[in-house]
Amino acid sequence: MSGTFARIASKAAAAARSDFERWTADSSSASGDALGSVIRRADAGVLRKTFARDRPDSDSIHGPMPHRSTTVKSEWLIGPAPAMATRFAFWRKIDEDALAEKHAQPGLLSDFILGSQDGLVNVLGVILGVAVASRDITIILAGGLAATFAESISMGAVAYTSTLARRDHYLAEVEREKEEMRTLPDLERQEVRDILERWDFHGVELDEMLEKIVSKPKAWLELMMAHELYLAPVDPTQARRSAVLVGIAAILGSLIPLIPFIVIGRDILLGTAVSLVVSTLALFAIGWWKARTTIGRPGRSGTQMAIIGIASALAGFGIAYLVSGGRGL
Repeated sequence: MSGTFARIASKAAAAARSDFERWTADSSSASGDALGSVIRRADAGVLRKTFARDRPDSDSIHGPMPHRSTTVKSEWLIGPAPAMATRFAFWRKIDEDALAEKHAQPGLLSDFILGSQDGLVNVLGVILGVAVASRDITIILAGGLAATFAESISMGAVAYTSTLARRDHYLAEVEREKEEMRTLPDLERQEVRDILERWDFHGVELDEMLEKIVSKPKAWLELMMAHELYLAPVDPTQARRSAVLVGIAAILGSLIPLIPFIVIGRDILLGTAVSLVVSTLALFAIGWWKARTTIGRPGRSGTQMAIIGIASALAGFGIAYLVSGGRGL
């Protein structure tokens, strides 16, 4: 009988293991296998159960015999419901962490687009203008590199000072709003009421929500800053981050129209044509990526970015052509 029970328990263990692995594989096409592997390793000790069954040998004709213990160990036999629920909760937590939404940071995105687009367009306009006035590749590269580093430093400084100005403005408005909450509480309460009415709160529900908000000064202040003044807080380190990101993006963008001239060399017409094509593709890629990261149609966004950028660069080209009479070409 002990051998029979051992075989039955072993079969049950194999079936449980098969069901568990099948559930693991089906739970998520993206992360089920990896998460199942994590669970199996983490729960190896928890899932290992020992089943013991003590039973008398009732078949013996010699009378009652001492109880014999049959022990079957299985690493994959599923345990009691509380332990299984704990493991499911652990799995769900890992699954939620792995599949959590990743939100783009609008400040970083706008800084990168600002720096890369501005650097590319400005330097493209400079080198096209120099190319139409002179066929000297050294002068073209010197003008392009000078514009590259001057532009990157200037754009980084502008990003730094403008971000500091936004932060100072926000802090000044916070202090003004705090003063109004102290000196003109009735007026500020009415402004909160107006905001809640815009959100379709009415009657008793509106009054209850109003009292809850004004009883919490921090919530009251943040509501007024965001939904009356439409201002967002600025992190103290954001100015430095913006300056660095805009400066680096400006250098990268500025090098795009320069590289064809460096590679091709003294064939100015070919260098100009390749530089225009490469710059157009780069601008399209920036616009496409912006739409993919935020909202909109990537093709339309890329086309808009390319048209605006190339039109700006060609303006510099046209002015240089008119001034020089096209002697460089």
